[in-house]
Amino acid sequence: METNLLTLLRRHAALTPDAPCLTFGDETLSFAAFDARASRVAHALAAQGLQAGDRVAIIARNGPAQFELFFGCAKAGAICLPINWRLAPREIAGILGDSTPALLIVEEALQGLLAETLTPPATILLAEYPAWRDAESPHDPGTLPAPESPLLILYTSGTTGLPKGVVLSHCNLSFLAQMAHELWEMSARSVNLVASPLFHIGGIGYGLTALSQGGHTVLMQQVVPAEIVAAIQTYRVTHGFFVPTVIQMLLEVPGVAEMDMSSINRIVYGGAPIGEAVLKRAITMLGCGFMSTYGMTETAGTVIMMPPEDHDPGGPLAHRLRACGRPMPWNEFALVDPATGEPVAVGEVGEIRIRSEAIMLGYWNKPAETAKTITPDGWMCTGDAAYQDADGYVYIHDRFKDMIVSGGENIYPTEIENVLYDHPAVAAVAVIGVPHKRWGETPMAFVVARAGAMPTEAELIAFTRARLAHYKCPTAVAFVAALPQNASGKILKKEMRDPRWLEEQA
Repeated sequence: METNLLTLLRRHAALTPDAPCLTFGDETLSFAAFDARASRVAHALAAQGLQAGDRVAIIARNGPAQFELFFGCAKAGAICLPINWRLAPREIAGILGDSTPALLIVEEALQGLLAETLTPPATILLAEYPAWRDAESPHDPGTLPAPESPLLILYTSGTTGLPKGVVLSHCNLSFLAQMAHELWEMSARSVNLVASPLFHIGGIGYGLTALSQGGHTVLMQQVVPAEIVAAIQTYRVTHGFFVPTVIQMLLEVPGVAEMDMSSINRIVYGGAPIGEAVLKRAITMLGCGFMSTYGMTETAGTVIMMPPEDHDPGGPLAHRLRACGRPMPWNEFALVDPATGEPVAVGEVGEIRIRSEAIMLGYWNKPAETAKTITPDGWMCTGDAAYQDADGYVYIHDRFKDMIVSGGENIYPTEIENVLYDHPAVAAVAVIGVPHKRWGETPMAFVVARAGAMPTEAELIAFTRARLAHYKCPTAVAFVAALPQNASGKILKKEMRDPRWLEEQA
């Protein structure tokens, strides 16, 4: 297996120099042109005085600059640091203070995010970036960093605490290429649509898959459903990654049922199970294979997946829609009791642990946090609760930190959410524990109803009681217009637990 994505880019630039590499808006770069831009960036970084291991940060909405900086940093031995532009100035200040980048590229409209950064690094505005880049030579410097050297730092979303910088190496990220080739059926003929934010592993990581195979990447600045379906038709897109809520939005685009979507081969989704009703509609309208994934920033993306043949809505395998799949062949997988570290039996809930060469080097500047997360013998402790059936399929229960303890009973919110997603009037749902005088805490469901539907609280509670033990069922249901989400589509339960958010929903 090739352990450096830089080698693959150079190979495609040499063998298929004129093949389309990256499209953004009205511009399409060939592999030769894109590779030359990465070389210019490497020389520009050197001219700026950066050395191997220095961090190069970017705060900007999706655009070619993130990918150019990624490969430019690879050629310069530097570390690329895309930062979440949706954070508050105080959070941005914390990340810049922790990572101490030597250079920052920032989009003009986002300069206000630096308001609380006391000593900003050397800064280049995004509008100035092309001239800064193109002032240097397109000649490849020819460097090839060691597989174990760091290339990318992504700060976690902070849903369970303060953001931590996940450090990923060239070797960690090379598994994206193996996954694209062996499991996602990507090739030089693939056209991959990337709409997820590039400061997230589901954006920058997924965006490297088809590119690693010599395929064409179509980059969107943000998720706009009508623009996505238009791009699918224009560029004959074959692959895409979306969270289930975005898939549902695509199905609601006016006229989508009559559009030509025949080019699509594979839709990859993650972040949550997909509802059976949504999947049925999606298969009918899009006519392609669906693949579920489970992974983390710390694992450089996907480590568990379920192929299209296991997506069987209405059939004998329909129960597998609640699974995220089976571990990928290059990962060691275990489910253990987090208190003892001992394996749990088939069907019992335990913590997912992964051991693989794809696992991060560690958290930037946080050796104690790294030691708590990666055991001395190399197992990554995910904090996610799951069980595995006799056929090896993994079913996510929840994060252990999200577990509700009601009257001494452990309740996993995802189990309740999965049931409510089966109700035809439910578009989105999240369950959290709220205080209860008798039981300590009790489940409360926050529901976004489907357009035109008007379910009642009593109806949804009765729906769960017909399918779950009564102690697991929500004792209250609140209807909301939207659930708080981060840029990757993950529901922010930490924010939902904030009393101010709860009061706003009252």
